[in-house]
Amino acid sequence: MQSFSSFSIYALLILSLLKISSSQEGFCSAPSILSTDRPLYWKVTNPTLSPSHLQDLPGFTRSVYSRDHALITPESHVFSPLPDWVNTMGAYLITPAMGSHFIMYLAKMQENSNSGLPPIDVERFVFVLQGTVTLIDVSDISHKLEVDSYAYLPSNSKHSLKSDASATLVVFEKRYAYLENHIAEHIVCSTDKQPLLETPGEVFELRKLLPTSLPYDFNIHIMDFKPGEFLNVKEVHYNQHGLLLLEGQGIYRLGDSWYPVQAGDTIWMAPFVPQWYAALGKTRSRYLLYKDVNRNPL
Repeated sequence: MQSFSSFSIYALLILSLLKISSSQEGFCSAPSILSTDRPLYWKVTNPTLSPSHLQDLPGFTRSVYSRDHALITPESHVFSPLPDWVNTMGAYLITPAMGSHFIMYLAKMQENSNSGLPPIDVERFVFVLQGTVTLIDVSDISHKLEVDSYAYLPSNSKHSLKSDASATLVVFEKRYAYLENHIAEHIVCSTDKQPLLETPGEVFELRKLLPTSLPYDFNIHIMDFKPGEFLNVKEVHYNQHGLLLLEGQGIYRLGDSWYPVQAGDTIWMAPFVPQWYAALGKTRSRYLLYKDVNRNPL
């Protein structure tokens, strides 16, 4: 049987995805984020569970788990009460059972809800996707966190998150890798207060939500792509990633596989898995990305 070249397969895939993304109810179709009656990141908490022509197909999911990557899509989320939290349901999206050294989960807080504390020596990062929560920090100071706001809580730092109404958070937790004479401080901020950073050789817009200094052993990036923009570098590196697509749609290469993705999708990337992204559709793509930094891989 005659085989196609890898270039031919790639070209056919891109053409088919472009056709899908331009259709009214295609696989990665996403209504415009410019709608005035929809809040920021509305698509993450109100995802398209499957294309309309597949909604009645039993067993359908776009989720994939592999040795070096995973795509976890909203129709696969399984929520259950979060341990030590009150009136809060959680869906674990990335855990060490996959091979990661961090966890990533969604926390859906309800009326009169409270957070629990992470385990000893575990640091926590929370980012608000929907609603409003109140953070009470180790100094007993209250902070109002709205959509696009976030907080970094160092390991063994007492705190609580409270909500009087529905709110959705994405949470990252990791066992802190200590460095002598370096102490991480708690941080409360929002994406719009972080400056755009230079990205030599790339076209996307980048914001880093945490300091790049040595006390911090991971960072969270916000990356924005205009329609048609893509990563110039086909990355292969030692860092792990946990990604949540906040807006838009596109195609992600992971290893030898190519995945259509849209707002609400989560991706885990193991060390050294080849990775690449291109934004499709008519609106910007924005994703939130975990990346371990500042520590020797040994």
